[in-house]
Amino acid sequence: MKGRNAQVFAVVRRIPRGRVATYGQVASLCGLDGLPRQVGYALHALPAGSSVPWHRVVNARGEISLRSQPGSELTQRLLLEAEGVAFDARGRIRLTDFQWTPTSRRTTAARAPESEIAALKAARRRRA
Repeated sequence: MKGRNAQVFAVVRRIPRGRVATYGQVASLCGLDGLPRQVGYALHALPAGSSVPWHRVVNARGEISLRSQPGSELTQRLLLEAEGVAFDARGRIRLTDFQWTPTSRRTTAARAPESEIAALKAARRRRA
């Protein structure tokens, strides 16, 4: 678990100010293709005061995902707006304008072992 979280944190740290990435994009860059919730779980596990820019990760529609703690969505929006990320009237970020595009494979963390990815996908299918 710690290794996977570390991979997620390494990728999220590379998202520059004024840019966002989707949960699925971060998952893919970590080698967790098709497992965007794993990114959410990792970010949820961040300790208070962490330097990881968690606020730069949004859902595939360019929206801030709802949190269990009230007010977290507003905090995320204010942090993004302070970095120059704009929201439309529906509260969405235009991903064509603000989505981060890594320029090389060096921006990715080490890929998760295939056996770990297969186990996570199988567990997800069992729950569905």
